[in-house]
This record gives sequence, structure tokens and C-alpha cells, in this order.
Amino acid sequence: MLLIRDFFERYKEHLGLELVAGEAGLSRPIRIPEIERPGLALSGYMKGYNEKRILVFGRVEMEYLKDLTPHLRHKRLKMVFTEQLPLAIVARRYRPPKDMLRICEDAKVPLFRSHLSTTVLLSKLTVVLSEEFSPTISCHGTLVEAFGVGVLIQGDSSVGKSETALGLIERGHRLISDDVVIVKKRERAYLEGTGPELTRHLLEIRGIGIINVAHLYGAVCISEVKRIDIIVKLEAWDNDHFYDRVGLEERFCDILGIQLPYYVLPVKPGRDVVLLLETIVLNHRLKQTGYNSAKEFNVKLLETIAKRQKKQLPASPVEIK
Repeated sequence: MLLIRDFFERYKEHLGLELVAGEAGLSRPIRIPEIERPGLALSGYMKGYNEKRILVFGRVEMEYLKDLTPHLRHKRLKMVFTEQLPLAIVARRYRPPKDMLRICEDAKVPLFRSHLSTTVLLSKLTVVLSEEFSPTISCHGTLVEAFGVGVLIQGDSSVGKSETALGLIERGHRLISDDVVIVKKRERAYLEGTGPELTRHLLEIRGIGIINVAHLYGAVCISEVKRIDIIVKLEAWDNDHFYDRVGLEERFCDILGIQLPYYVLPVKPGRDVVLLLETIVLNHRLKQTGYNSAKEFNVKLLETIAKRQKKQLPASPVEIK
């Protein structure tokens, strides 16, 4: 839930907003990320009108209001500016009618003016609301970018997530966030990860402490935000556990309703975890092009078995004669 006051403070410069009426309603919330132009509602047709949406008045609406008689204009504005309305914005720096200002003050509906054109304002406002209302979670792990692929490294504490990230950085890859990753669902289609501002660009290495990656390795080795493409879980090697040696089994992990490829990478002394993680990323990119090494090997294996079985079949009676 986003308060109108917070919305105004964050985006007044970006959207060119100026408060002209309804200051008493700044503490009210914006409940849904939807925008509406009140053309039909101003004409008196209220069917389908959702009073919880943000209203944007453009040139057409303002010219229409000017053509109405004062009595009819006041009546239509009263129908539109209900107490449930979060806020309204007048585009193109149009001056709102005096009765609109009075109605907004009485209903405690914040009314803003913007110097932006209606089309630009609607576009920017849509992006802003999508940003603010995107489903968000925070998870434990380290997010890095390797070969252009966003990799969320997870695992138990002290398994080596930060050390693996440091090894990737030394090989020219990028750090997005360590320890805590803030994950947002974008456009209902993909996930994007970033880090808290307090720990941005920082890595915690046991025995060394906190290091600033941007200062040590340069700005080229960090990034603010990255799309998450795969998840790699590091776990301590277990001799009693069976690990897939072919790679036919494909695993997925669900985060905010998005299915992400999921890999388990066992860790033990002598294994180059950084190299293995790079190999996972390259193999993932290869799969994206339609080539799957494990499936190709399985097809060749089945063909070889079929040929051998055919050779071992006994000859038919006709062939014996």
C-alpha cells in the first residue's frame, strides 16, 4: 500500500507534480495501480467507473468541462470526485476550475497539476505504479551476473556463497547483492533482483570482514539490478547422497509464481566451485539456444543400445536355410 504523501515526495520531480488542492487527503493510500481518464464519467455515464483509480484530466476533459454550464459541471464533478478517489492529476498545466478545487477540498481528494503532456504523464505514471506495486520478497543469498546471466547463489550459512561470488568477480563477472537479495516480479513475466542500499556493493568474507567490491575491483564489477535467470544452491558434499551425473533431470524453483531453473552444486575440498558455476551458466545459455548436451547423449546411448541388441538377435529360419 502506497500513501499519497510518499507518492508525491518520491515522484513530484519525475512527474512534474504540483499540489493545488486537497492537502488534507495526503495521508490516504493508493490501493490499486490503475489509471483512468474520466471522459465517460464526466458525461454522466458511470457504469464501469472505478472510484479507486487515479484520475488523469487531459486537454479533452478540461475543454469539455469549460463547455458545461456551471450547475452541470458542479454536478458531474461531484459524481466523479468521491471520497474513495485516491487522487487526480491535471496534465499540460491546465488551471482547474474553481468548483473542482472546492470539491477536492471538501472531499479531501489531493489534486495535482503536471506540466507533462497527457500521453507522457500516463506513460510515466504507469511505470511508476507498476514499480511500486510489483510483488516483492527478500531472500537469503548472493546475486551475481555471469556471462550476462543473473545467478542467485543460495545455500546454508558458511557454505561459501560470498567466496564463490568473489571468485566470479576476479574472473570479470559482476556482483549485484550479497547476503540479502530483494526480488521483484516484473510485468508478471520475470524476476529482477537488487540489494538493500545499506549493503550495496559490499561482500562479507569470513576471516576478512566487509569489503567494498566497487573500491577494490572497480565500478565495472558491480551492477545495481539484474534479471534472475537461474538459481544455484551450494551444499556440502554428502557421500551417501546420489548426485545426477548425466543432467537429464531438470529442476525448477518457484519464486512469486515464476519457475526458475534450479541447480544443486555439491561443494567439497578440491572442487573448483567458481569454474563449475561458470560451466552451469554456459550450459544454461546453450540450452536456451535449443541444444541440450544431456538429451543428445541420451539419444546416442539409446541408439547404440538398439544397434547392439539388433546384432545379438538370432537369425531367422529362412536365413538358416
